[in-house]
Amino acid sequence: MLVYLGLGSNLGDRAGNLGAAVAGLERAGVDVRRRSPLYESAPVGPPDQPWYLNAVVEAETTLAPRELLAAAKAVEAALGRRPGPRWGPRPVDVDILLYGERQVDEREPWLTIPHPEMWRRLFVLLPLRDLRPELRGPDGRPIDAWIRALAAEQPVRPAGVAWRVDT
Repeated sequence: MLVYLGLGSNLGDRAGNLGAAVAGLERAGVDVRRRSPLYESAPVGPPDQPWYLNAVVEAETTLAPRELLAAAKAVEAALGRRPGPRWGPRPVDVDILLYGERQVDEREPWLTIPHPEMWRRLFVLLPLRDLRPELRGPDGRPIDAWIRALAAEQPVRPAGVAWRVDT
């Protein structure tokens, strides 16, 4: 199945954390095919935290949605993510954005695909557009229209750093 995963980090070696997340996902059965450029974004939650480094990866997997979520959570834990405040600082965050054309809405434990916040987050849409420029939002508008609508209110910029993929 072709999937798109959002990655973010704002603690420690942010680029190294994202690279380690990709390596961990690959060990879990997620074949990362393409990576977006890296972007920096202001935090959405508490303001007293460092800016995030964000990216989106395109991957193939045979994991079912729930298994993919478990793999993502295991990667986060292995890289030091612990329970904390919502939208608080973290070494890494891995979100399932798209899982083919499937829609998933499971309340216990929580799993919603497409990711319910993705169309409201410029730090997701910019790197996603790098990989899927033809993508259309839930209302049928192209991804560029969504980006234009969010650009004035959400600070996101190209990171100016390269991917570091650790194995």
